[in-house]
Amino acid sequence: MARVKRGTTTHARHKKVLAQSKGFVGRSSTNYRIALERLEKSLKYAYRDRKVKKREFRALWIQRINAAVREHGLTYSRFIYGLNKTGIEMDRKVLSAIAYDDPASFAEIVKKVQAALA
Repeated sequence: MARVKRGTTTHARHKKVLAQSKGFVGRSSTNYRIALERLEKSLKYAYRDRKVKKREFRALWIQRINAAVREHGLTYSRFIYGLNKTGIEMDRKVLSAIAYDDPASFAEIVKKVQAALA
């Protein structure tokens, strides 16, 4: 029976791991065993933080909307209630962008909401 040499597969696997761990600091990017541990942990973080990113951005949008709305004498919760009452269907991402980039347009939206709440 012929002898099986597995050097090429091992080398390819090591190369793949080291390529993925390219930006790591110290031996984490050059030593296979350490690189593999760091890579596995970084992939766990990446998976987890793809979910966390959505949470954090929603929180940021809410903070921006709240800050912009308070300049007009409303609170965030009253503003959202008024939006639903007027039938304006905009998500928080769009509202936040309008409040941040175009305060004049946002002021018009707030006026409509205040009219609906009155």
